[in-house]
Amino acid sequence: MKKLMTSATVLAIVGCFACFTETASAQNNTPSKTPVVHKVGLIDMAHVFKNYEKFTALREELKTEIQQSDAKAKAMAEQIQAVQKEMQDFKQGSPEYLAREKQLAQAASDFEAFRKVAQRDFLRKESRIYHTIYMEVTETVQKYAKIYNYTLIMRFNRESLDTDDPKKLIQGMNRQVVFHRADDDITLSVLDYLNRNYKSQAGAAGGSATRPTPGNTRQ
Repeated sequence: MKKLMTSATVLAIVGCFACFTETASAQNNTPSKTPVVHKVGLIDMAHVFKNYEKFTALREELKTEIQQSDAKAKAMAEQIQAVQKEMQDFKQGSPEYLAREKQLAQAASDFEAFRKVAQRDFLRKESRIYHTIYMEVTETVQKYAKIYNYTLIMRFNRESLDTDDPKKLIQGMNRQVVFHRADDDITLSVLDYLNRNYKSQAGAAGGSATRPTPGNTRQ
């Protein structure tokens, strides 16, 4: 009986060892996954907005509309002043005075309504401009990242800290990006693509721009 128990124990141990060996062999034969190589890029969105010609053109169009609106508002204000001046020539309570008073109230109401509507309209148009440009920039960044195998694009400020302005210096010292290589900055490449594409669509010289080109030349 003692020998039988010993043999059974040995068989159990051998069986366990065989299972362990098969498991280890299966794990070793499993193909290892290729490690993901991360490539990080940086873009100065403020610099892109400031130097994107389409953004400048859209803002100039809006500026022209605002100037036209201001001219109309000025004319309405002058009309109100003219009615107020006319009222001084009539006795209070007279038919002529009351007529001018009614005219003044209507003119003032029209002026205030025009001012509020214009303000809301221009704010809405300005927001739409920023949204349009932002979407174009982010779409270009995605295209650039896909072509050149970037896995992450972060915002940063590419301006130099060479300043005597204490406020700007403190802001610069609080930047998230402390160090980067020149090749990590894709700002000018994205900006160049956007401007070339905008000129192409507008029919201006510059040819087509179907692919962002790499580059890190600083302006």
